[in-house]
Amino acid sequence: MEHKLGVEMASLKSGAIGASQPMTAAALPWYRHLYTQVMIAVLAGIGVGAFFPDFGAALKPLGDAFINLVKMIITPVIFLTVATGLGGMSQVNKIGSVFGKALAYFIAVSTFALVIGLVVGNLVEPGASMNIDPATLDAKLVQTYTQKAHEQTLLGFVMNIIPKTPISAMANGEILQVLLVAVLTGIAIAGVGAPAKPVLTFFESASHVVFKLVHLLMKLAPIGAFGAMAFTIGKFGLASLVSLGTLIVTFYVTSFLFVILVLGLIARLAGFSIFKLVGYIKQELLLVLGTSSSEAALPTLLEKLERAGCRKEVVGIVLPTGYSFNLDGTNIYMTLAATFIAQAVGIDLSLHDQLLLIGVAAISSKGAAGVTGAGFVILAATLSVVPSIPVAGMALILGIDRFMSECRALTNLMGNAVATIVVSRWEGALDSTKLHAALNLDLKKPSTHAS
Repeated sequence: MEHKLGVEMASLKSGAIGASQPMTAAALPWYRHLYTQVMIAVLAGIGVGAFFPDFGAALKPLGDAFINLVKMIITPVIFLTVATGLGGMSQVNKIGSVFGKALAYFIAVSTFALVIGLVVGNLVEPGASMNIDPATLDAKLVQTYTQKAHEQTLLGFVMNIIPKTPISAMANGEILQVLLVAVLTGIAIAGVGAPAKPVLTFFESASHVVFKLVHLLMKLAPIGAFGAMAFTIGKFGLASLVSLGTLIVTFYVTSFLFVILVLGLIARLAGFSIFKLVGYIKQELLLVLGTSSSEAALPTLLEKLERAGCRKEVVGIVLPTGYSFNLDGTNIYMTLAATFIAQAVGIDLSLHDQLLLIGVAAISSKGAAGVTGAGFVILAATLSVVPSIPVAGMALILGIDRFMSECRALTNLMGNAVATIVVSRWEGALDSTKLHAALNLDLKKPSTHAS
C-alpha cells in the first residue's frame, strides 16, 4: 500500500496523467505535460479555424469523438467510485448527511450566482444600446431549443432520476440514474457485510482497470481540443468573437470575479487557496476550455480530488450530483443573458419580474447537465415561464452561445471542485495533510517517497 501511494503521488507530481512510470518534474520535458499539449492544441485549432475555416469546420468530428469517448467511461467511473466508497463504509447512515450538506451548499451558492448575474446585468446594461424591435426577431432560429425546454419539467426531471433497470442507467449514460444505482449498491454491500466482500473486491479491482482506461483516453485530449476549437472558429468565424462583445466580456469578467472572490472566499474559509486549486486542476480546466464540456474532465477530477485527501465516498456523491445541482456558471449566464435580451428589446423588468426570473431559474437550472446544449436550453425553459421577456430574443445570442459555453463549463467545474472539498471538510472526511501536499506541489524537488 505504501509503495502504491508513493507511485501515485510521484505520478501526481509529474503533472502527467496516466504516465506509465513516475517521473519528477525536472525529468519530465515541458511538452510531455498534458496541459501544455492541450494548450498548444487549442491555439492550433484557433489558427486553423481562422485561416482555413472550411477545413476547421470539417474537424468537428474530432471534438465530438473525444467527448463521446469520455462520456463512454463516465458512468462506470461514477458507479465504481461510489459503490466501492460506500461499500467500504462502516457508518452507512452518514450518506444522508453528505447529501443534505451538499444540497444545502448547492442551493445557497447557485442561487447567489443567479443573483450576481442579475445584479451585473442591471449595472452594466450590456444590451441597452441595441434597440431591437421584438417583431423583427426570428423565433424559428431558437425553435429547437424551446421545444427541448418544454420537454424539461421539474416532475419529469425528478422521475428521470429513477432508471427502468440498473443496466439501462449505465447504457443511457444518465449521471443521476447511475449515481442512484451506485448509492443503493454501495449501501447494500455495506449492509451485507463480510459475505459481500468478494463483490467489493471485484469492484475495487475493476475501478483500477477503468481509471487506467481513463488515463489512456486522456492522451487523446489534445486531438479532441484541437478539433473542437477549429470547428468553433471555422464555423462562426473570428468576427463572432467580437460580435456582441460587451455581453461576452461582461459574462467572462463576472464569472472570473465569481471564482476569485466568491469561491475564493469559500475556499479560504475552508482552509485552502482557490489559486492553488486552479493550479492543481489546470489540466482539467484546459481540457474543458478546449472541448467546452465539463463532463470531459469529470473522470480525472474525481481521481484528483480523492488524491487530494477527500474521502472516496464523499467525492463520488458530491461531484456527480453537483454536475446537475451546482452549475454556477450556467446560473450567472441565465440571469445575465435574460436581462441582456430584455434590454436589447427595450423591456424594463420590474422587481417582480426579476424575482420571478430568479425563482424560475433556480428550479429550471437543476438537471441542466442532462440536456444537450444545456445552458441555452435551460435559458429557453426559464424565459418561457417569464412572460415579460420574449423567448424569440434568444436569437440575438444564438451565434455567440458557443463561446459563452466555454466560460460556463469552466465556472461550473471550479464550483464543483470547491464544493467537493468544502463538503468533505464539513463531513470530517478531508485529510488536510494530503490536501495541502497536493495543492503545494514543489515542482523543483524530486519525489522522495519510500517504496
